[in-house]
Amino acid sequence: MKTICSLLIAVVLSVSCNDKKTENDVVESKVEFNQELATELERMAQIDQIAAYKPEGDYKHYTGQEWIVFKDSVFTTHQKRLSELFDTHGYVGYDLVGEAGSNNFWLMVQHSDHVPAFQEKVLKLMKVEVSNENADPRSYGLLVDRVKLNTGKPQVYGTQVTYNMNNGQAYPKKLADSATVNERRKSLGFESLEDYLNDMSQSHFLMNQQYYSEKGVTAPTFYATSSNEK
Repeated sequence: MKTICSLLIAVVLSVSCNDKKTENDVVESKVEFNQELATELERMAQIDQIAAYKPEGDYKHYTGQEWIVFKDSVFTTHQKRLSELFDTHGYVGYDLVGEAGSNNFWLMVQHSDHVPAFQEKVLKLMKVEVSNENADPRSYGLLVDRVKLNTGKPQVYGTQVTYNMNNGQAYPKKLADSATVNERRKSLGFESLEDYLNDMSQSHFLMNQQYYSEKGVTAPTFYATSSNEK
């Protein structure tokens, strides 16, 4: 009888210890803000934004080929580092590096078009973090469209655009089910596609004003919306 009691006590103590260990593991798994990583991502994003646009400042003297080499080097180097971070942390969300840091991570994933398989991996975990309110849903929509087009499929939200160079009007690249696109956009907090395209048209026109001036175009062509309809 004593032997049986001793065994029962041992089992109870073992279960109790295991319960405590599980509780401790939950506490230890809580993500702590990483300022060092947030700062690193900020520095990387600054270089990313230089490479994403036309050469300015110290880079203005670059030849066309030199600029291409520079851009490729930046995006390739950054993607390798982002891949390391993804393998370590999963999707880099608000809890780890704050909203600005998470946005910087996403921004550079957007520019990793040369490795669409990596973008797809990130997208899957980003969806989970969006549902946990740990990542931006609109950024998620932008990456969805980027990945779709990079893998030969039509985009879902119409965020990726090109331009009619005769009138400056933006229009979406290959788009699935355009009739219901605004419903999908609304679900992620986007404005209507027409308003979005008009904003993109305006920005594009201002950036290329000299080109359009030489063509005699004084303003881009806009889509009719509730705000500009008479």
